[in-house]
Amino acid sequence: MTAGGRPAEPEVIWSRPQRAGRGPRPAHSRESIAAEAVRIADAEGIDAVSMRRVAAGIGAGTMSLYNYVPRKEELYELMVDAVGGEYEFPAPTGDWRADLLALARQTRALMHRHPWLPRLLTPVYGFSPNALRYLEHSLEYLAPLDAPDAEKLELVAAVNGTVATYVAGELALAERARALPWSEAEEQGVRTAWLGSRLATGEYPRLAAAVSGSGPVPGAGLDMAAVFDRSLTRLLGAWGT
Repeated sequence: MTAGGRPAEPEVIWSRPQRAGRGPRPAHSRESIAAEAVRIADAEGIDAVSMRRVAAGIGAGTMSLYNYVPRKEELYELMVDAVGGEYEFPAPTGDWRADLLALARQTRALMHRHPWLPRLLTPVYGFSPNALRYLEHSLEYLAPLDAPDAEKLELVAAVNGTVATYVAGELALAERARALPWSEAEEQGVRTAWLGSRLATGEYPRLAAAVSGSGPVPGAGLDMAAVFDRSLTRLLGAWGT
């Protein structure tokens, strides 16, 4: 261990005890540290999370925080695991596609509650206690699927990647709308008129046919939850057939 509590060699934070077998009880816990970091990220974004801010929020000195969380990357890992505890895992229905779609809906809702989450979902944060719980239940739902276990894990990863990409797009669109100097309806009206004028030239007959009946601007006025369900249903339908 180096100065400030930082490890001299790589380690997994989950293998590091929260407290030594002897000595006084720690004044803080990983749970309280993660909760404060999540609170800051939810309110101000992930870039606002720093060891100094978290330490101040729980009433600790910045350097003392390193005794609990040696690196900021591990703070992120604690955050991802903390919000992973929000999942509910009902009993399998026997319809693995329906069960995975329901789980994907939970993931989408989770990412909307914590908009910083898609940025932190990397393999580094893939094997925390709540992540293992998630994977175990996912494989339980996939028991009826006739496929090797390794392929089932690939399917879970594909679903999670699709959800993260979809939600990242939703969040980006919402952020863009908030940043407009005029109303979103005004912006959409101008773009609708421009695209309509291009489609009316007859140069894009296939595109014109594709968007007819759903508004001239692709994506305008769509039920994003319904689009999400259709996208995931297509992905799940490609497996086990």
